[in-house]
Amino acid sequence: MVTAAMTDYERLRLENIRRNDEMISSLLIRSKASDLATSLKRSAATQNKPKKAEKSAKKIRAQDPVLVRRSLRHRGLPPEPTQPKSEPTQPESESPSDFPAKREQLLIGDAFVDRSESSDRNLVGAILSASERASLDLAKEKEVGGLFDPKRDLMLREENVKRVVGGRIVSVRFLPFWDRTVIVAGDKLGNLGFWDVDMEEGDSDGVYVYVPHSDSVSGISVHPFSPAKIFTCSYDGLIRLMDVQDGTFNMIHSSDYLIYSICQSPINTSTIYFAEGAGDLKLRDERTGRASNTWGLHEKRINTIDFNPENPNMMATSSTDGMVRIWDLRVLKNHQPDSLKTVQHRRAVYSAYFSPGGLRLATTSCDDTVGIASGVNFDDQLLVKHDNQTGRWISTFRAIWGWDDSHIFLGNMKRAVDIISADSRTTTTSLFSEYMTSIGCRLAAHPQIQGKLASATAGGKVFYWTRL
Repeated sequence: MVTAAMTDYERLRLENIRRNDEMISSLLIRSKASDLATSLKRSAATQNKPKKAEKSAKKIRAQDPVLVRRSLRHRGLPPEPTQPKSEPTQPESESPSDFPAKREQLLIGDAFVDRSESSDRNLVGAILSASERASLDLAKEKEVGGLFDPKRDLMLREENVKRVVGGRIVSVRFLPFWDRTVIVAGDKLGNLGFWDVDMEEGDSDGVYVYVPHSDSVSGISVHPFSPAKIFTCSYDGLIRLMDVQDGTFNMIHSSDYLIYSICQSPINTSTIYFAEGAGDLKLRDERTGRASNTWGLHEKRINTIDFNPENPNMMATSSTDGMVRIWDLRVLKNHQPDSLKTVQHRRAVYSAYFSPGGLRLATTSCDDTVGIASGVNFDDQLLVKHDNQTGRWISTFRAIWGWDDSHIFLGNMKRAVDIISADSRTTTTSLFSEYMTSIGCRLAAHPQIQGKLASATAGGKVFYWTRL
């Protein structure tokens, strides 16, 4: 009750609490009013505050944010006729109205809240079933399937184009299953979309969308030994673990800094390496439940982390500082360790990935080159010219390896997929299709099965290329 003895501050505080109680009741969200008030105030402060230089890379946010009702733009719906668009998109991108809002599922706290007309039981069942079978197939070698020439044998069918999320895709990958094709994509709005390509039940188109984050989903990591556990990191400073069996998105790490990339150790499902803030690499061990080590590896943000498939102690990091560094984890003991090898570009490096055989390293830079480092100590370094200027509204190109050490794949500005031959070190051909209607900026190759390639766009679409 407000009394004359109360100060102005106390009266204002009681009034704020009353308003927040009303808001919580209307949204049916079970959360303390004080936590929601703090979250709202910090969110407003972040929007009004000018962006700092990348050196700090710090963001102000609540410790465990609660996602409430989302705007039309976040839900992938077109704006009202009287309202201007909140964000321009690439001219060739598909309209947000193509993305059905009925599939939207929100995350409240750390649990799924189904907002769709159909349940996600089909997706959960498919992933769990495929995960059980995958545990029996770990000894399999990568499927080859006879002679395969990606320049000749890859094609895009009309039915293999799907709008998976509502925003610009910044991360995409295949789940590591042998007998089922599931593609997962994260966008800049915090959405995580699953496309179960093999789904054939009822009216479902196999697409399921969740909202585990409030900002760009900058990384997705799934270990082949534990494919039912999906890790995501985001610019909101959170790392979440999607436990499909439990049906939860558990927060396992929270930071005041942006998280740019994530990668699991190939020989240990309990360890996670992630890039936080301006140039720091951190190690988190699930057994201890905390980040146990921090190394300052670069002067600016680390865009990608990748392990050598043939030498799990060897790791490569790419950075906006223009450097790619190769590290030996066995001697990565001090805060600023020495790298085994350095690959220098003139401008920011978007990615650095080892080839499947571990003998080569492909790098992609803003200086309009794709680098190929090879040899025993990666001393043989050549640069291939490639237009990497995607502009502001399209995710940067990142060259990936296919299913052997011979070919590199990346998008181009002509709505095609370029294939670079690592042996001849030239762009040998481009994959065009009448069904590829926008620029495929981020790509993923299936980790086990040859001839499955996903190309993701700024409009939320995924183009799934397969063998003829």
